[in-house]
Amino acid sequence: MTLFRGTAVAITTPFKEGAVDYETFERHVEFLIDNGMQSIFVNGTTGEGSTLNEEEKLKLVELAVKVSDGRVPIIVGTGSNNTAATIEHSLKVKEAGADAIMLITPYYNKTNQRGLIAHFTAIADAVELPVVLYNVPARTNMTIEPETVKILGENKYIVALKDATGDMNYLEQVKELGMEDFALYSGNDDSIIPFYERGGDGVISVVANAVPAEFQAIYETYASDPAEAQRLFDKVSPLIDALGIDVNPMPIKALVTELGYANGEVRLPLVPLEAADSKVIHEAYKAYKGEA
Repeated sequence: MTLFRGTAVAITTPFKEGAVDYETFERHVEFLIDNGMQSIFVNGTTGEGSTLNEEEKLKLVELAVKVSDGRVPIIVGTGSNNTAATIEHSLKVKEAGADAIMLITPYYNKTNQRGLIAHFTAIADAVELPVVLYNVPARTNMTIEPETVKILGENKYIVALKDATGDMNYLEQVKELGMEDFALYSGNDDSIIPFYERGGDGVISVVANAVPAEFQAIYETYASDPAEAQRLFDKVSPLIDALGIDVNPMPIKALVTELGYANGEVRLPLVPLEAADSKVIHEAYKAYKGEA
């Protein structure tokens, strides 16, 4: 099952005096869908899901579902290192209207590959929604081995993998397993061209919060004109590099603030960018848009 092809966005969560700014969130969802996003991913790393309470998380899901009105799938990050708690929350997210859930590998009390299979299988079977596995070892110090992906992909609810390893050898190993109807999405904006070259189905993007149409155009162009897709990517690459100036989502939050979809606030332990770093990002954005 392919939930989408092309670019999904890991949407930021705006705050206002410490509270979630739901009105601005709705405007951002509408902007993203109007500009070609194939799916909206809510309550992930970029959305600061780890510092949202359950009421806030469910409200954001409900609003994303309402604004989308069936135009694109709403995927929600519900994974944690507590299997029972993940099931409980995922069932509430399902009731709120989510189309799919994304599950990160357990962190801190990390397990082994057998434990991953048991963890993900228990959640998928209990929730009965499409599941995107999320492999991001840089944040969890745990990886989903290709053979484990193969076993998990035999579950009818586990339909995709977000691969944030940045390792094309890993992607090739997963592709070689010959998993039909199992989608592979990049979790790294800076490597989408080699990801597409190896048969990837799309990307769950950070930079697309600010340049959604442009990032989707790279995917659409690649199918017919890889050289032109590379040119489009090379043009946006300096902006992607600028967003690496500090830990995600602090840089993208600064950029979407410039666009009116946040006001610079993040929640601790994150802190706002230094002014000099914000300037670097804003200058890169202006240069990309031809405004410099």
